[in-house]
Amino acid sequence: MPSVLFLNLVWHISTLALVALGLAIVFGKLRIMNMAHGEFVMIGAYAPIITSTMGMPGWLQVPVCLGSVAAVAFILERLVIRHLYGRMFDSLLATWGISILLRELVELAFGRGFQSVDLPLSGTVQVFGTEYPSYRVAVMIGITLGFAGLFWWERKSRTAVRIKAMVGNPDLAEAVGINTSRLSAGAFVFGCCTAGLAGLVLAPTIRVEPMMGLDYLIRSFFALVVGGLGGLEGLGLGVTVIAGVQSLLSAVSSQTHGYIAVLVIAILSLWLKPDGLRSVFR
Repeated sequence: MPSVLFLNLVWHISTLALVALGLAIVFGKLRIMNMAHGEFVMIGAYAPIITSTMGMPGWLQVPVCLGSVAAVAFILERLVIRHLYGRMFDSLLATWGISILLRELVELAFGRGFQSVDLPLSGTVQVFGTEYPSYRVAVMIGITLGFAGLFWWERKSRTAVRIKAMVGNPDLAEAVGINTSRLSAGAFVFGCCTAGLAGLVLAPTIRVEPMMGLDYLIRSFFALVVGGLGGLEGLGLGVTVIAGVQSLLSAVSSQTHGYIAVLVIAILSLWLKPDGLRSVFR
């Protein structure tokens, strides 16, 4: 039982980290409060349903997910988002309207009912002396490797340096030849694609429906509030606290108590540590 509890804890932390990553990029780097973040998670979760409905092979789920999310994100960035960089309140209102539009479009296409997705990897594997679903183990390993690669890229890539320069001083970045418009668009699309990928990997473990994105938006935002903006360290701290507390309390008490505890922690963080836990380790 302790092993299962620990593995469930790791599962919730790793999946929330993947969900919140896109919001951390768009909110932390571009200063866009993307209220449609949960809807990109939702679009990604519908990718397996699209492929099965159209009779496509299962391996096309990832290209369909990333292609559909990237196309929607690119269109929105071109039409709306690029005019709102650095304007928090305006972006909040605009993306809130976009989130409603995306939900309605998905509802028209697939209906309001819950959809279920088959596990692409069945069976169990023995971990720490207990049987645990093979699919969850594979996802946790994949997310860990992905974040390790992203951590290395953030410190070694020229693109990452350009993004940091753009965030610090966009006018100066443009003056030295950095195409901030293209860089911002790429960062926004990438952030949305990570949200869609999170929806894809979560789809076999949850009920897929048009309203599913709201919960992921709220928990992602709480994780960023607690951890702080500006890097993967803050994201890691935030998701560990939020997912950890919610997972443990849901297991020993109830899901309602878990949500209440998460809300209290977020409020206390805004009050006592408005820059997040990341500021403690600077």
